[in-house]
Formats: sequence, C-alpha cells, structure tokens
Amino acid sequence: MAWLTFASLIGYALVYTVWLKHATPQNIVIGGLAGAMPPLLGWVAVTGELNPHALLLVVLIFTWTPPHFWALAIHRQKDYAKAGVPMLPVTHGVEFTKTMILLYTLLLVVVGILPWLAGMSGLIYLFGSLALNLGFAWYAWCLKFADKKGLAWQTFKYSIWHIFGLFVALLADHAWYAVA
Repeated sequence: MAWLTFASLIGYALVYTVWLKHATPQNIVIGGLAGAMPPLLGWVAVTGELNPHALLLVVLIFTWTPPHFWALAIHRQKDYAKAGVPMLPVTHGVEFTKTMILLYTLLLVVVGILPWLAGMSGLIYLFGSLALNLGFAWYAWCLKFADKKGLAWQTFKYSIWHIFGLFVALLADHAWYAVA
C-alpha cells in the first residue's frame, strides 16, 4: 500500500505538477492518472489487494478528467495563456478543445457502463450512470455545436456533480443489493 501511495504522490506532485503541467497540452490526460488514484488507494487500504473493480474506478475517473478540466480551461483560457501553461485551448484553440471534450465525454458514456458489464454493480448504477453520462454528453454536445457565453463554466460545474453522482449511484447500488 505504501509503495502505491508513494508512486501516486510522486506522479502528481512531481511528474504532473512540476513537469507535465508546463511541458505539454496533454498534461491533463497524462497527469489524470495520478488524480484518478484515490479510489484504488482506498480499495487497497481497506482490502489489502489490487482488484480489477478498483481499477475500473481509476479508469472511470481517468476518462472523466479531460472533459472536466478542459471545460475549465476554456473558461480560463486567458489566464492559462498569461501564465504560460500550455493547456489545450491555449495551444490548439477552443474549437479543437470542444471537439476533444465531446469525444472524451462519449468515451465516458461507454466507460461508465463497464462497472455494470463487469458485474461490479447492478441496475441502479447502470441507469444512474447512463443518465449522468448522457447529461454530460449533452453539455459537451451543446458546448461544441451551440456554445453560448458561460457554457464552458456550466459544463465544468455539471462535471463535478456528475462524478459525485456516479459514486453516489455506485454506493446506492451496493447498499440496495446488500440489503436485498
């Protein structure tokens, strides 16, 4: 457990924050792995083992991170440009970033059903995940094809409630099936 926590800390504090954040516009994609580690760390701390279901949680957060953060990066594009941070909207433009947000969000719709397909969750999670992911996809679609002032910020805020809702749905699913 300690080595996993240490690797996550080094990945986030050094690799992402010190190096990647200022080295590449793909910083969020690559650095997103470190940010996706907490569920795995928690799982290993509680069970003492690496489990494929814990890795699914990592994949879920890893896939969620780019569209979540790029929506914020669009909203704060001028700040990132002024600070010299090569975020995707600064280096490749807002329209390209909107396309990437949409594509990653569509990927998230698929990744979001993997816990159900793997038998990790039941129908409560499946339907909750589909509703939340399709909501995120709707925001991403509107951002790409019907943008209006403040929509990137609204998309970012939705993404926070989205990830919270996914984990609530997962917990509710487990609670329901534990009682049933």
